[in-house]
Amino acid sequence: MTEPPRWRKSSFSGGGDGNTCVEIAPLRTRVAIRDSKNPSRGTVTIPVGSFTALVQSLKTTTT
Repeated sequence: MTEPPRWRKSSFSGGGDGNTCVEIAPLRTRVAIRDSKNPSRGTVTIPVGSFTALVQSLKTTTT
């Protein structure tokens, strides 16, 4: 039996407009991403290595 994904919201999410973040859920070989404001609309999954590269790129861009 497959365990449901454990979704995590960014620590930058808060009340009000801060709730417009994405949520992520680690899967076996991929990372699932969804809109925290509209989670039932669907998800995107990408390989773990690609997700890691994306996060590193965003850290470099925003600092």
